[in-house]
Amino acid sequence: MEQQAKAPQDIRNVVNFLRNSKAGIKIRVGILNGKRIDYFKGKAAVKALTSPAYSKLKNVPPIKSEEDAVKVLQSILPFAFFLRVERGNPSSSSSSPRMLSITPSQALQPAHYYAWFYEGAQWTTYVGGVVMVAVMLAGVMFPLWPPIMRMGVSYLSMGVLGIAGLFIALAIVRLVFYIITIIVASPGIWIFPKLFADVGFVSTLCSTAYSPPTFPPTELTTLLRAG
Repeated sequence: MEQQAKAPQDIRNVVNFLRNSKAGIKIRVGILNGKRIDYFKGKAAVKALTSPAYSKLKNVPPIKSEEDAVKVLQSILPFAFFLRVERGNPSSSSSSPRMLSITPSQALQPAHYYAWFYEGAQWTTYVGGVVMVAVMLAGVMFPLWPPIMRMGVSYLSMGVLGIAGLFIALAIVRLVFYIITIIVASPGIWIFPKLFADVGFVSTLCSTAYSPPTFPPTELTTLLRAG
C-alpha cells in the first residue's frame, strides 16, 4: 500500500514488533471479503507496547504508560498497517472464523478489534527461498562436483542409512524379545526402553538396558506377602 510506504522508520519498527511473535499478541483469524485475515484486540497491542520487550527496542517512540501506547497506535492507523473492524457471526459453524467488516470510524480503543494488512518483514521468506534454490541447484549439478566432494557425500549418506538401519534392527529385536517375555515372564520386558523417547542418542543407548515388569498394586501386595 502507498500509505505503508510513507510510514517513518520508527513507526515501521513498532509495526514490525507488533507483527512479530515476540510481542505476545494473540492472533485471531477472521473472514474479510471472502479471504482469511489475521486480526487482534486493541488491548493486546497496548499491553505489548508497555511490555519489557518493547522497552529494549531502539529507534521507536518512547512509551511510559498505556495512554502513550494508545497514542502511538493511533498514529499508526493512517498508514493502514491495520484497520479497525467489526466482528460478525461465524462463517459457518460456531468454531469457524468470524466475519469481519471495516468500520468507517478509525479510532484506537483497547476494546476494539483491528485487522492486519501487513505481513511483516519478509526477509526470512526470501532467505528461505534462496537456500531452497541453492540446494536444488547443488543437487542438479551433483555430477559436476569434484570427486572428493562426491565421495564425502556418499560416505555421509551411507552413515545416515546405517544409523537408520541400526534403529530399525533394534526396534525389531526389542519387539521380538518383548513378545517372547510376554509368554515366559508376563507382563513382558522391554530392552532399551528409551529407544523412542525424546532424549539424546547417547541417553537412549546408555540408559537402563531393560525395563522390568510392573505389577498392579493388588498383585504386588500378594507377591510380597507370599515372600
